Amino acid sequence: MRPPFSRQVIGLLIALSFFSVAQAEEYLFGRVIGISDGDTITILDQSQRQIKIRLSDIDTPESGQPYGTRAKKALSRMVFSKNVTIDAAGKDRYGRVIGRVYVDGNDVNAEMVRIGAAWVYRKYSNDNRLLVLEKKAREAGVGIWRLPEAQKIPPWEWR
Repeated sequence: MRPPFSRQVIGLLIALSFFSVAQAEEYLFGRVIGISDGDTITILDQSQRQIKIRLSDIDTPESGQPYGTRAKKALSRMVFSKNVTIDAAGKDRYGRVIGRVYVDGNDVNAEMVRIGAAWVYRKYSNDNRLLVLEKKAREAGVGIWRLPEAQKIPPWEWR
């Protein structure tokens, strides 16, 4: 015979599991203190902890790749020394937080695509809005889309 409280305990456990799933989305806040490349920044949070952030949904040219330095500079202009909000979606295999970065409510990840400084990282993104922005950037011939065809190599192929 089960104790009379077992249904209550089970109900509580189920409720807590839903709560923990709802809490999986996390927001981080901090000041950008470093730019590693066009899609990775370091923030200093409120407790003075340094956190490396990998911008989600996008991929920018590598440092040695055509447009790599310009992508890093574009990101730096947008976020360096600014307060940012990170909509964190987890961590990557290097321990970096993966997330959407916002400055004053503006989506930095989307802006990098819009100005032609990043590809939509199709393997990890299902954001159709970014695909539209990339298509417009291609059609306008801005950023990486201005490069000669032989130099328009997505970073995931370059690596």
